[in-house]
Amino acid sequence: MADFRSMTGFDEVNIATWDARAAVHAASPQYAVDRFGGDPSYISDVVAFDRPLLGDVSGQSGVHLQCHIGTDTISLSRLGAEMTGLDYSVASLEQARELSTAARAEVTFVHADVYGAVEALGGARFDFVYTGIGALCWLPRIDQWVRVVRRLLRPGGRLFLREGHPMLWALAPARPDGLLVVDAPYFEMEQPTHWEGSVSYVDSEVALAHTDTHTWNHGLGEIFSALLANGFTITRFVEHGSIPWDDKPGQMMPIGGGEWRLIDRPERLPHSYTLEALLR
Repeated sequence: MADFRSMTGFDEVNIATWDARAAVHAASPQYAVDRFGGDPSYISDVVAFDRPLLGDVSGQSGVHLQCHIGTDTISLSRLGAEMTGLDYSVASLEQARELSTAARAEVTFVHADVYGAVEALGGARFDFVYTGIGALCWLPRIDQWVRVVRRLLRPGGRLFLREGHPMLWALAPARPDGLLVVDAPYFEMEQPTHWEGSVSYVDSEVALAHTDTHTWNHGLGEIFSALLANGFTITRFVEHGSIPWDDKPGQMMPIGGGEWRLIDRPERLPHSYTLEALLR
């Protein structure tokens, strides 16, 4: 199977950015790393948001693709799942393993890109695949990702995904006039969208050494079609009016639970969505 490195040529840039972000994120209040060691019942805001739709995962095996520093992976473990986390950033996994030790969580973390996950995990099959919000935009081919997910699941296993809405991803950065302008591709493109910025999305003044990123949007129809073509039944699709970061600074407000939404007429567009699919 082709991996991320052979498919795009943009991996070195993105990995350098995520390596630079790892320690900054681990030190930020948004990720609340210190709370995991001090409170054995604590789970991340992201997993707390997902929990009502995720349901009971106790006793199930799960793999968290693009797990970053492991806060959501460890949170799923605390809900009773036997968890494995996978990420392509060595620095992120170092933070994840440190956090796992501090939290006394039995979680396995594996270094690999998503497209090489099946081989890196030794062909293991899981009860569920979890992909947290803000992950799919780093992947150039959604159909290739779906084929990986299929090979990671046992028959009857499920994919659980919450992601930023592709309509939100298609908007230009925050503008002084407050207008929402569709400026980036909604559909998956051969070439990525290039972004630059001196800081990360967390509340930190630390200037990052690596700031370039390359991302791809994936339209809902493209995601649904790829799942249906690869033996999945879509069992749930819910659009949400919030996301867990300030995507448009100056145009969004916090609403609690780590979630943000537009200040002006937030009902104009969905901010994120949850999708669940079962492998037939």
